[in-house]
Parts: sequence; structure tokens; C-alpha cells
Amino acid sequence: MDQKSILGNKLYLSIILIIAAAAIIGIYMATNNTSPTVANGDTVDVFYTGTFTNGTVFDSNVGGQPLQFTVGSGQVIPGFDQAVLGMKLKESKTVTIPANDAYGPVNPSLIIEVPLSKFGNQSSQIKIGSVVTQQSTSGQQVHGIVTDINGGNATIDFNPPLAGKTLIFNITVENITKS
Repeated sequence: MDQKSILGNKLYLSIILIIAAAAIIGIYMATNNTSPTVANGDTVDVFYTGTFTNGTVFDSNVGGQPLQFTVGSGQVIPGFDQAVLGMKLKESKTVTIPANDAYGPVNPSLIIEVPLSKFGNQSSQIKIGSVVTQQSTSGQQVHGIVTDINGGNATIDFNPPLAGKTLIFNITVENITKS
């Protein structure tokens, strides 16, 4: 063999080895994705859009500031906490959260009837849709919505506004800070 052929074969072999090494590295990286996943105790930043089952959007922070919370700390509804577990950085997913894992079912004992006379000189300002504030037995301020006025009484619902509703969230994990 002449020297030109030997150099050509060495160059060809070198190219084959480089391609093989690149393929092995690519396979290794694809099977050993080291992107962090969300676990309990991690602090996450997420973007979300919440909709009802009919498609109506009730809340979204997309285009604004991400929601930051510590997973498992009770800062968000249980179904949302569970939904982000195992998600990776920049991953998006859509989850359906039943009422029991969201704001709970409607509690009939939180719907009360109050005589309008209890509102004193403000009773004429009470209308359907008015927000009423009351102090709970634990001393916290709770808000209710007037849902009906009938016969000198106002019906006030102190349930959370999203109680009893199945919620759908599209969630994107923007940042994960490991605990």
C-alpha cells in the first residue's frame, strides 16, 4: 500500500470512531436525563391556567409572575401539590382535579340565612352578589356571598367560591429549587 492509501484509511477510521463516540454519548445522555424532578419539600415556580370543565378560564398567571410554593407544605390545594410531583424543569401537563382534592364539596352548613335587620342601616345596600364579612369563632375574617334575598332575609354562602367544582389546570414548571 502506498502512503496516500494508508493516510486515507486512517482518516476514514478516525471519522468512524468520532461518529461512534458521538452516538454513544447521545444514547447515554438520552437514557440518563439528569433534569431535576419535583419532590416533596422542593420550592417550585410554576405558570398555570385554571379552567372549569366547560372550558371557562377562572384564573391564570401566564404572562405574569410565576406562582412559587413549597411542595407538600399545604400552600396550594392538595391536587395541585400532587400534580407537580415528579414533573421536570420546563415540563408542562394538564391535570383534572376533582372537588375533593381542590376546595372540597359544598358544605350546606356554610350557607346561612340572616335577617336583613342584622345589617342595621346598611341593610338597604345588601344585594345578590354582595360580599359580606363575618368573624369566625376562631377570630378570623371569613367572606360570604349573598346568593338570595327573600322575605326580609339574606341567604349567604360562606363556602369557598370554587367549592364543589372540578378544576382543570395546565401547569408548566419554570424553576425547581431542591430542598
